[in-house]
Amino acid sequence: MFAAATVAIIAAMVLALVRAFAGPSLYDRVLAGNSFGTKTVLLIGLMGFLTGRPDFLDIAILYALINFAATIAILRFFSYRQPKGAPAEPRRASTGGGGE
Repeated sequence: MFAAATVAIIAAMVLALVRAFAGPSLYDRVLAGNSFGTKTVLLIGLMGFLTGRPDFLDIAILYALINFAATIAILRFFSYRQPKGAPAEPRRASTGGGGE
């Protein structure tokens, strides 16, 4: 049963990597990276159980925290980054009323 779970997790990791490299948009790639990190946490926990080392669960929890923080940081970075040649602030349309 555990061997089947390990194979299933590795297959899901391969599919996440395929989506990360072939994803049409940035958000698809970030989501695939986050999914790969989640599967890695599952694999670390499973390997810790199979080898009889419960301290692997601490490593898996730490990796999950780093994965979450990295995903948020990447999304924030790309949401605030300006495209090349774009003005720093959006321009307001003139209403023709004068007096501003």
